[in-house]
Amino acid sequence: MHTDDVLFVRLLFTSVMASVDFRDNLLGISWVDSGWVPILNPGNVLDYFSERSNPFYDRTCNNEVVKMQRLTLEHLNQMVGVEYILLHAQEPILYIIRKQQRQSPTQDIPLADYYIIAGVVYQAPDLGTVISSRALSAVHGIQSAFDEAMSYCRYHPSKGYWWHFKDQEEREKNKPKTKKKEEASSLFQRHRVDTLLLDLRSKFPPTFYQPKPGEKPIPVEVKKEPEPPAEAVKQEEREPATKSSAPAPPSKPPPEKRARLQ
Repeated sequence: MHTDDVLFVRLLFTSVMASVDFRDNLLGISWVDSGWVPILNPGNVLDYFSERSNPFYDRTCNNEVVKMQRLTLEHLNQMVGVEYILLHAQEPILYIIRKQQRQSPTQDIPLADYYIIAGVVYQAPDLGTVISSRALSAVHGIQSAFDEAMSYCRYHPSKGYWWHFKDQEEREKNKPKTKKKEEASSLFQRHRVDTLLLDLRSKFPPTFYQPKPGEKPIPVEVKKEPEPPAEAVKQEEREPATKSSAPAPPSKPPPEKRARLQ
């Protein structure tokens, strides 16, 4: 695991968190008035949405002006400003209301959408919020994976890096421990040692031996061959010298040829 990768993930996590504005964010809240839930229908759902306790409703919108003047909702097309309209209705469970900026009778700009499910009002997230939420969830999962992976990483100067998992410890504990018989020496070592001992024994024979443990050691008598006297050695040395110095007998010449008598 490289340090640069961890820093990159943390910076990405910080940037995504900074891009999400939690102040004045209505995506995490909901509103419901249980008294209205049994009687909700497409005709009164905008009145239900315009309750004063509803945090999603803007009091400065054109719907308030129409309500105060006791006009119909058709007059909203002739006004300019923020307004709320019923976009979709699926009785009795789902209603969708849109908040938009009216610029002309034929031109408006959507600002936000709200959906009512079983009387509970939620704000629908926009595309930027959805992407930020998905990116935040992905980065959080990646960061958690990096942290967990780093907790299993081990390092030692002599061994280097390796992974040490908790399951591995449990497996090692549950494994039956079998002790391997360690041989004192190999066949090659024993053969070499025996050869060296025999060589040393021939060069340096023991001076004592002990027939039984606990008994007194007995000295070993080493039989030495009698050395020949010095005069005999000198005489043997002289004999080959005299034999080699005696002159060889002269060789006989070939017989002379005699002339034949006629």
